[in-house]
Amino acid sequence: MWDEAVTAYDFGDGHPMDPVRLALTMSLVRAFGLDRAVDTVAARPAGDSTLRLVHRADYIAAVRAASADPRTADQAYGLGTTDDPAFAGMHEASALIAGQSVAAAEALWRGDTAHAVNFAGGLHHAMADSAAGFCIYNDASLAIARLLELGAERVAYVDVDVHHGDGVQAAFWGDPRVLTISLHEHPRTLFPGTGRPEETGAGGVAEGGAVNVALPPGTADEGWLRAFHAVVPELLADFRPQALVTQHGADTHFEDPLAHLAVSLDAQRLVQEACHGLAHEHAEGGRWLALGGGGYAIVDVVPRSWTHLVGIAAHAPVDPEAMVPQEWRDRVYALTRQPGPRRMTDGRTPRWRDWDAGYDPADRLDQAVLATRRAVFPLRGLLP
Repeated sequence: MWDEAVTAYDFGDGHPMDPVRLALTMSLVRAFGLDRAVDTVAARPAGDSTLRLVHRADYIAAVRAASADPRTADQAYGLGTTDDPAFAGMHEASALIAGQSVAAAEALWRGDTAHAVNFAGGLHHAMADSAAGFCIYNDASLAIARLLELGAERVAYVDVDVHHGDGVQAAFWGDPRVLTISLHEHPRTLFPGTGRPEETGAGGVAEGGAVNVALPPGTADEGWLRAFHAVVPELLADFRPQALVTQHGADTHFEDPLAHLAVSLDAQRLVQEACHGLAHEHAEGGRWLALGGGGYAIVDVVPRSWTHLVGIAAHAPVDPEAMVPQEWRDRVYALTRQPGPRRMTDGRTPRWRDWDAGYDPADRLDQAVLATRRAVFPLRGLLP
């Protein structure tokens, strides 16, 4: 899913969410010829009736008003804040990104494609009635809501952004048709301050529908991969989703300036591959919608990470040892005056211990994983 106009999602100079990261990602996708391995599709912006699947009408009206005149932004709706400053055309750019994710979900459900990618999406913090964390409209929630509207009975959402997927969790807190799983830095040390293991969904029919793995600051490749594989595959096998939606924020990386994990590009690629495999294994027809998300090392990390994601979804993975095309590095320098990375790897070969091999009760990472398993697995009839 791509439309150059998504780069109009621009909070202004100095804001971490620089839209150049989207332009550079698409440029790198093209430099590797991946645009010839996939159908590149642009969709219409989401209309109000679609946005209302998740967002309140008064909030949409407030976004429209701030979009027309940023001076009128109402901070009661999270608009005009440091994180989410209002800008002209904000509604149109945000609705366009949402429209790409919703159209991708529709294509998956129709069977037009098995996989779809919208790396401009993954804006997982937006709430029903407010903007938050650089997110205006929650395209991930809208895509899931559209799948449910089309008749899906089970949709799984897996979020590996460094920040908790709070907006998506909130949207489906009481809906047993949706399983949300978020792996993120512990809320004690990072925005938005939510995502503890005890947050397991609304009591009753939806209890156990929210899963949160709160990782200690400093978690690196081995721990991050161990946590993912200790939680996600077993839950997806039990849930048997008809579609899998994943969010691949690149801000878990050790170079990201806004968080405190220490994950490499190579580990991010392994989780992308794992999500692809899990979609084929557990989602009907391999239905997989992969979204972008956070990521503020906008030259060295984001374009490479999401280019790997596109290649994996296209069944044309980029060799991690591949050299980055010089034409792309020239474009990076022209746009940012930075040299750009030379290879599609950080030079790591990540390994991890399987959970079944046993755990160390004194290890902080293992404590975090065990807390999640104890909180959620019994609710789903699984052993912790």
